[in-house]
Amino acid sequence: MEYQITGWQPEKLFHFFEEISAIPRGSGNEKGISDYLVEFAKKRGLWVHQDESWNVIIKKAGSPGAEDCAPVMLQGHLDMVCEKNAGVEHDFTKEGLKLAVKDGVLTADGTTLGADNGVAVALMLTVLDDETLVHPPVECVFTTEEEVGLNGAVALDKSLITARTMINMDSEDEGIGTVSCAGGLRIECERPIQREAAKGTLLRLAIGGLKGGHSGMDIDKERQNANRLMARIVWQLMKHTEGRLVDLTGGNKDNAIPRECHASLIYAEAVEAAKAEKLAGELAEVLAAEITPYEEGFTCRVEKEEGAKAAAIPAEAAKDYVTAMYLAPNGVQSRNMHMDGFVVSSVNMGVVRAEEDRLVLVFSPRSSVASLQEEMKARLGLLAETFGFSYSSSGEYPGWSYQEDSRIREVFQESYRELFGKEMKMEAIHAGLECGLFSDALPGLDAIAVGPTLNHVHTPEENMPLDSCERFYELLKDVLRRLAE
Repeated sequence: MEYQITGWQPEKLFHFFEEISAIPRGSGNEKGISDYLVEFAKKRGLWVHQDESWNVIIKKAGSPGAEDCAPVMLQGHLDMVCEKNAGVEHDFTKEGLKLAVKDGVLTADGTTLGADNGVAVALMLTVLDDETLVHPPVECVFTTEEEVGLNGAVALDKSLITARTMINMDSEDEGIGTVSCAGGLRIECERPIQREAAKGTLLRLAIGGLKGGHSGMDIDKERQNANRLMARIVWQLMKHTEGRLVDLTGGNKDNAIPRECHASLIYAEAVEAAKAEKLAGELAEVLAAEITPYEEGFTCRVEKEEGAKAAAIPAEAAKDYVTAMYLAPNGVQSRNMHMDGFVVSSVNMGVVRAEEDRLVLVFSPRSSVASLQEEMKARLGLLAETFGFSYSSSGEYPGWSYQEDSRIREVFQESYRELFGKEMKMEAIHAGLECGLFSDALPGLDAIAVGPTLNHVHTPEENMPLDSCERFYELLKDVLRRLAE
């Protein structure tokens, strides 16, 4: 293929990233990238295992003289969050990403870049391909469906892993090692409906321009939830005007803060439609005044269509749907003030959908404290019951606790200090990582999560500074050398 990333070292690292970016790999669609890894391993005579969930393990013997050293696991996930800007035509199930480099920063054209966690895949392929490295035996573990509940890591037969040292590369800040993370799950609330024919003036609302972001890493940055903002407007419209709700849909992923949401109401009387249009405009101005200091791109478009026909949601169901959305917990729920306000628990109302025959609310609660996670599950269950929704949960995964003694943490700190002349920071994060699942399954596992800098993951603004990748690979090489001593 014709590579877009040139002039950066090691060249193979960036070429591998481009090759995997050409393969569609949204969550649940990882067979293509999984087969690519199997073929990669077979061409190099490496031990490889592929399971029914399309997880892949590739093992490489230690370099000469380091064959008998303790093995180390390198780990990352194959899938990516598939988000795109409104108006961008891109089929994530069939099309590869369109990459571009500007001023040393890699982006994709109107879509997520997939550096979360494609950069880990490229890093592991580079280690496996490079015969000049000094390293202990390496076990590279590529998991699937991480972004929708760590499903691949749950399904993986971990008895195939002999390593008890783990380097997860799903962290997003160069110079920072992650040593603890939150647990999480996906909660879906559903209510069946039978729509009713209606006609009159259709009022359309569209919220956009919000920053969005990762529902763990960015939940404390006051980034507004488009679904909640829309519920606030629609609740007022339903209270003060005589309209029928036709649609209220927003968000694509439970673990991404929704950036866009659209809604529509139909009015039998033109006077009521005009009243609603005026009120919606006023509410949009109020929201803009509240949030534009940190959501400067916020927009709320209000349009009317006369002589429209629509299938309206039954009044009672519409009221319950919007009220539940308006009252639902969202955002940071608790902090640890002894750890500089570190977020302990949160919830993201990531997806709301008014489908033809059902109404859906999808939440992503996170917590590093199990009792608080259980409390949030109970609250969301009560919310669902109160407003006539059924409730189900899936994809639950454990948190990862801090270890007082960690050799891999010390090795990274020593290497970083000698390579770059400064200290590597260690922190806990509110996002979910697969380290907790592996720690539960592999007693005595010593783990750390690291990676180069990635910006605005889970959004179409996602980007990766290429010089950070260069430095991180140098760090990884040096750490592997030290582990081979």
